[in-house]
Parts: sequence; C-alpha cells; structure tokens
Amino acid sequence: MTSLLQPLGPLLPISGALALSVALIAGYWLLRVIREARSRFMPGVAYWAVPGLAALLTAALLDIPALFGVGLAALALAEYWPDAYRPVRSRPAFAWPAVGVILGLAVLPAAWQQVEPLLLVLALVLLLAGVAGLLAAVLYPRPARAALGFQVRWNTALVPEWPELNITLTERGAHLKNVSRGKLLLAGWSPAGVNAWYRVRGENGQVLAELRAGQVALLPVTAWDSGVRVWYGNAGTEPSARLFRADWTPAARASERVLN
Repeated sequence: MTSLLQPLGPLLPISGALALSVALIAGYWLLRVIREARSRFMPGVAYWAVPGLAALLTAALLDIPALFGVGLAALALAEYWPDAYRPVRSRPAFAWPAVGVILGLAVLPAAWQQVEPLLLVLALVLLLAGVAGLLAAVLYPRPARAALGFQVRWNTALVPEWPELNITLTERGAHLKNVSRGKLLLAGWSPAGVNAWYRVRGENGQVLAELRAGQVALLPVTAWDSGVRVWYGNAGTEPSARLFRADWTPAARASERVLN
C-alpha cells in the first residue's frame, strides 16, 4: 500500500494512488464513449473530462490545490451535463482524432526521456482525446440499409445485362434460383401482364426478404400465366431496384413451354 503513495519517477510528484485513480476514471470515460457511440451519440460537453483529468495531474505537479477542484468540476460536468453526448446522423470523421493520437505519440517519447511531467501530461491527454474520437468513429453503427418495398413496383428498375436469377418450371410453379455469386434482396413479384404484387416465398411457404447464392424460392404461377416479373436488389451494393423478366408459353395454351 505504501508504494501507491510514493511519487512516480517520470511524473514527480504525482503519487501512484493519484495516477491509478486518473487511469480508472479515464478507462470508465472511454467505456462510456463506446456505449454512447453504439447508440449514435458523440461526446460533446463530455470532452471536458479530458482537461478535467489533466487538471488533476497538473494540480499535483504544480502544487496548486485549486486546480484539483477545477478538475473535479470538469469531470462532474462531463458526466452529469444533460446533453453531454449529442446525437449524430452520420459517422464522425476520423481526421481530428487521428491528429490527436499522432501528436500524442510524437510528444510521448520525448517527454518520457527528458522527464518533462507537464509535457507528459499533455501527451497523455492528447492520446486520450484522440483514442476516444477514434473509438466513437469506428463503433458508430452502419446506417440501416433501406429495404426494398412496394414502391419499386412503380419506379424505373435496372435490367442486368447478365441474369442473376433463373426460372425452372414444374407442376408446383416457377422455381426462382439465385445464380449470382452474392446475396440478393427480394422486394416482390408479379405474373406477367398482371397488375399484382406478391411477396417472394420459399418452398416451405415462408416469406423471404433475401435470397442467398444458390437458394431457391417458389413462385406459385398458374397454367394460364405466361411469365413473371421479379423486383430485387443486390445486397453488396446500394439496393437500387433491379428487374428480372421471364416469359414462356402458358401450359394451358400449348403442350410445350418455351423459355425466352
């Protein structure tokens, strides 16, 4: 226990107990930043924790007790201010946090070797602020992909040059297979020449929102249907609407079905 009360070499006259307390507070604050970033919140007033921690260390270095009170006040402000973390609509930038980390790493070796406590505190707070910003940017959730819905039925749809879907006709209906290399997002389908809209279902009757490579869906066409139209999107890119067309001779009108 007595060793915690002894001054640290590079940070004279900061004791081990104070350094440990500051490290624990900094760790807690980073965990809070991580939790808020996952909820799409960025530190605002919460960044006052960084100068607050710097004030605690500087108070011991310069023997100015008032700075200790200032540091505690800044920490309380960062923790309890109503809007300490502000909502953001897009991923925060990496540039400024990266600058803080680079400057901190550049200053840290010189401050440690030359035993410059104030310079060392500056390097540590630059690293803390930079790491917090980088964590907030990295852990910010990716925007939810807009789902393809009924509106694509009336929008202009792209017809790929090379088909990504394939149709096989059986007595049960039209079996729709994903012949592409990736996952496809399914919007809906309609028999050719019919103003209808149906959800794509699997062979077990379950509604499918996506079709994996090689996976098959079942379109319950009748003997009088002459084709299908399927609206879908590519899961690997922006989900812009794509259209798959397949036409054949209806079974009720000819003995042979001819696929186009």
